[in-house]
Amino acid sequence: MVAGEASGDEHAARLVYDLKARQPKLRVCSLGGEKLKQAGTEPLFPLADYGVVGLFEVLKNYGFYRDVFEKTISWITATRPRCILLVDYPGFNLRLAKQLKKLGISCKGGGGITVLQYISPQLWAWKPKRRFTMAGILDALGVIFPFETMYYEDVSLPVSFVGHPFAHPSYESPVNYNSQGEILLLPGSRLQPVSRILPVFLDALEELSVEGQKVLAVLPASSPQIRELVESILSHRSKLKNCVRVVNRADGLSARVALMSSGTMSLSCAWAGIPGVIGYRAHPITYLIGKLLVRVPHLGMANLLLPQEPPNPEFLQGRATGKRLASEISKILKDEESGKKAAHSAKMLHQLLAQPKDSGVVDWLLQAGKLG
Repeated sequence: MVAGEASGDEHAARLVYDLKARQPKLRVCSLGGEKLKQAGTEPLFPLADYGVVGLFEVLKNYGFYRDVFEKTISWITATRPRCILLVDYPGFNLRLAKQLKKLGISCKGGGGITVLQYISPQLWAWKPKRRFTMAGILDALGVIFPFETMYYEDVSLPVSFVGHPFAHPSYESPVNYNSQGEILLLPGSRLQPVSRILPVFLDALEELSVEGQKVLAVLPASSPQIRELVESILSHRSKLKNCVRVVNRADGLSARVALMSSGTMSLSCAWAGIPGVIGYRAHPITYLIGKLLVRVPHLGMANLLLPQEPPNPEFLQGRATGKRLASEISKILKDEESGKKAAHSAKMLHQLLAQPKDSGVVDWLLQAGKLG
């Protein structure tokens, strides 16, 4: 399994537990993170701890990722696993699948290794022609949003909606709504986005303090590297001393409102019925290129899934200022109906993303990966 970011690591780990319950003798190796390791896989490299996002950031770290890529290919060539499951992270994973075909290692290249992708690239947002490349290098694709299957109807790639990981019966939300809870800060799980977004979130907290509101916030740090960065940024914010509680993980947290970037945790908050505001800043070059290529009305996934009633106001790039974010957070805190509105959105999401009754992700993996 190859999972290059925190959310993919979490989804893949849950899949491993279910997979081993069905096939306890199955050996699973991984490039992922701590959760895949805890699930009982044999870790090859903690790839999820080094995730970056955006063209500029990827180019800046190109040498590092090239080295990891080449070592991964060498390990696969020497070990010859029966199946490779690529989890999200398309920039790295699809390139890996393409190289395995070129080397004649994968089934699509004439070899014996089945290559699957779990969680589709966002074709509906940008680069839709990737589906043709994917059909030539992958053996099957499992998607987590029901509308995604239609984007592959004109290619030969077998595509199955396997349900969203949040809809799995054993899924427990890491966060919960509490009308008396703290403000949940979610600037991301990668170093570069956190370094750009967290200062703006802290500006918002300082604005709320100026307004005279009681400000207590909790900030989960997904890795030691993130925690070190967060504490460094906080050390320069004397006005917020004792106002922000940094914890190692989001599990078990409750919140009144969330201030978040647009990643998986924004969907987690919407799923849990927590009102929230999205603020996002990317490298200026990344943002300009994104504006040219990405064609979606919203950045947050909950907003995309519920376009008629988008639950989270969004403030991107230059519009993401402490004053604007504080204003929106203040509105939520003063609105006695905000919890009910968020609960309504959560109910709609639960209905939309429920697992199909006849086939879940484990059944798909066992069948498509020929592991039964």
